[in-house]
Amino acid sequence: MLDRYYDELEVGTTWHSSRGRTITEADIVMFAALSGDWYPLHTDKEWAGKTRFGQRIAHGLLVLSICSGMWPIKPGAVVAFYGIEKLRFTAPTFIGDTIYVKLEVLGKEDRGAGQGVVTLQLEATNQRQETVIAATLKILMNKRPA
Repeated sequence: MLDRYYDELEVGTTWHSSRGRTITEADIVMFAALSGDWYPLHTDKEWAGKTRFGQRIAHGLLVLSICSGMWPIKPGAVVAFYGIEKLRFTAPTFIGDTIYVKLEVLGKEDRGAGQGVVTLQLEATNQRQETVIAATLKILMNKRPA
């Protein structure tokens, strides 16, 4: 999907990850250390066990970051991540869950000067086919070089 240039994408084009990514305890600990977010729902097994989830859950932003690492990106095609709209964490992601990603082109906005903004629908699901993240993304992309 992001391995193509702006003018090579069409509204309705979809991409599905060919592989999953399993969330580990190490992922959560490293993300907590990097972000400074040591909230006990993510990092305290005993505390989290007493919540409605019954166990620790991954940080939503960790799962979103992992999703972004799964996208195929062509150097030179993507200029910048432009923004997120309507971001929802719709279900918890537990240690041991495997995440899969789907992207769909919702729209394109030509910006002239060889660039445009692509609007994508992101859906991340787990191995149980439950949606864990839904969001609308904006990506600034280059047009194909002449």
